[in-house]
Amino acid sequence: MKSLLPNEISSQQLQNLMQTAIAPRPIAFVSSIDQQGNVNLSPFSFFNMFSTQPPIIIFSPSRRLRDNTTKHSLQNVLDTREVAIGIVNFPIVQQASLTSTEYKKGVNEFIKAGLKMKPADLISPPLIEESPVNFECKVNDIISLGNKGGAGNLVICEVIKIHIREEYLDDKGNLDQKKLDLVARLGSNWYARNTGDNLFEVPKPLIKKGIGFDQLPDSIKYSSVFTGNDLGMLSNIEHLPQGHFSTQKKKHQKAHELLLENKIEEAWKVLTLD
Repeated sequence: MKSLLPNEISSQQLQNLMQTAIAPRPIAFVSSIDQQGNVNLSPFSFFNMFSTQPPIIIFSPSRRLRDNTTKHSLQNVLDTREVAIGIVNFPIVQQASLTSTEYKKGVNEFIKAGLKMKPADLISPPLIEESPVNFECKVNDIISLGNKGGAGNLVICEVIKIHIREEYLDDKGNLDQKKLDLVARLGSNWYARNTGDNLFEVPKPLIKKGIGFDQLPDSIKYSSVFTGNDLGMLSNIEHLPQGHFSTQKKKHQKAHELLLENKIEEAWKVLTLD
């Protein structure tokens, strides 16, 4: 295993390593205004949700590595304490990327990227019309993490209103994960796209208690066929099935194929001998 100390590599190397390893990251499309009313729009991948009650989301505009300067978005939220945050999906990813261009202060990136401003209801910064979801937020706090290039600034935002484009809802009125077609940032110039083809579900062991790896029969636990994911799924049952368990590689392979389709109960039936 290769081991590194952060202070023994360059800041650029450290940033590239962390952004590549800590991924995918959702993208905050941040709309803000300055004290003169000039609009700014910029994407940030240091972003996520951190609380439901109260509804808190945080993004972090970092100080630039090359010259230790700060971004217009940071100054705007320091001055006005309001922000609109849109979500970036595949239909607007190229436009979102364009807004990361370092235009001069006062330049409206909505215009540069060909995006439409939609008036918000409770705050001054405009919503992004094309974003599938927009959050109107008040800024509760801004925490500086340092004064060197690359240091982040945590902008702690409380959501006060949410806007959802109806074409992204399912027939029950909920956001449809497949319809959203979200994108996320990886390292360097790479992005990830969350289409229906690469989405999958993992049952959460919140109500029931899975038996765990340690309770699996040795014939299954040490099988040359099953992966760690396979064993994790087989371990996520409350009680081990009654009977003996097959040692046949052919049956293990069949169970593996069923697990790829999330058919855990069916896989156990293949593995269990009466």
